[in-house]
Amino acid sequence: MGEPPGASSTLPMPPMQYITHYTDDRVRNDAVPKPPLPPQDSYNMFGSTFTSNDEIIRPLEAQGLTRLHPKRFQHKEELKKLNHSILINFLELLEVLITCPGSSKREEKVEDINLLFIHMHHLINEFRPHQARETLRVMMEVQKRQRLQTAERFQKHLEKVTEILQGCFSWLPDDVEHIDNEIVVKMELDQTKAEETNIPERKVDSSIQKDRLMCNLVDSL
Repeated sequence: MGEPPGASSTLPMPPMQYITHYTDDRVRNDAVPKPPLPPQDSYNMFGSTFTSNDEIIRPLEAQGLTRLHPKRFQHKEELKKLNHSILINFLELLEVLITCPGSSKREEKVEDINLLFIHMHHLINEFRPHQARETLRVMMEVQKRQRLQTAERFQKHLEKVTEILQGCFSWLPDDVEHIDNEIVVKMELDQTKAEETNIPERKVDSSIQKDRLMCNLVDSL
């Protein structure tokens, strides 16, 4: 019996000559190779030659193809025409394959269908910039709605806190100033006694003193 097959990866392993240049130590010491510069002139990709200043959507004439539709057209109407033309040419190709499969018309029909599909793909690609703008617009609308909802929730919490504070103020007695004066006098007497007995005390800042006043006030209610 043969050995059981081992686990295999869907994608091939990266080249080892590149892995050795990107170890943790080299990345930490910033000793990795710099990325290659973008091409300045022409370059080959997928068997075709491109230049760096090419348009995002190349015209059909630049690709060496014959334009089947006018320069001024409606995309929706032309896509419908191309769809009908592809269907008709496919039916004609089936007829040729039934009657005379070795005829030269078979190759002609295949080339015609190929050209029609290229035109349809080109018209669909012309909608890509519009699709990108619409996607960005939808993303911005979602962000705007989320920020408005966050601001609305914050406003509700603020109103609730304000209502709670107003309710607390309504429970305070009318002679708050008199109670505050008594608490201040008591604190001054305690501080004087501490100084007379030479007990070291830390200087109390204004914020701590106010907190102590509020605590004593609440305890006296």
